[in-house]
Amino acid sequence: MRTIHTPDDPPAKGFYALLTASITPRPIAWVSSVSADGVPNLAPYSFFTVACADPAILSVTSIGRKDTYRNVVETGEFVVNIGAESLMERINATSAPVGPEVDEFALSGLTAEPSEVVSAPRVAEAPIAFECVRHDVIDLGTSAMLLGRVVSVAISGDVLASDGLPDFDSLLPPSRLGRHQWGYAPRTRELPRPRK
Repeated sequence: MRTIHTPDDPPAKGFYALLTASITPRPIAWVSSVSADGVPNLAPYSFFTVACADPAILSVTSIGRKDTYRNVVETGEFVVNIGAESLMERINATSAPVGPEVDEFALSGLTAEPSEVVSAPRVAEAPIAFECVRHDVIDLGTSAMLLGRVVSVAISGDVLASDGLPDFDSLLPPSRLGRHQWGYAPRTRELPRPRK
């Protein structure tokens, strides 16, 4: 027997809790931006994926209109940093509900380093950083989808494989699950796609 929910008959904890406990694991976009006044901002987003490969566009959804949303709308730039398991606590620390005048880099003891192309800094401790310029912002009910065109990628040599791509077992990215759960990098296997 299945339990059925509709928008008119949501679960007791609401659809957000149901979505985040069901759609797992979710990769984390650790988004750095800077306000029009020059204040750095850093926050994790687990509603995140690749939106397009050519041109390379990343999609980050903000639940509500937070500091990142405002910064992207005002400046048109942001960086999607990809963290590692060793940074899990610091990633989580940057989700604290603080005011827009607070620099989350300083708050969490992280290093803001200059990006190659955009004015928003990247996280020096993060193994991968995708510098993005705003492609579009799509308002969706109480959320907003931030679409960023990738203009530069910085990758630490520590996570690169011999083919020049990031090695998952070296990167070890954490993920978000339901409730207060975080995921460690899962075990992997090789499974090539079928060919014609």
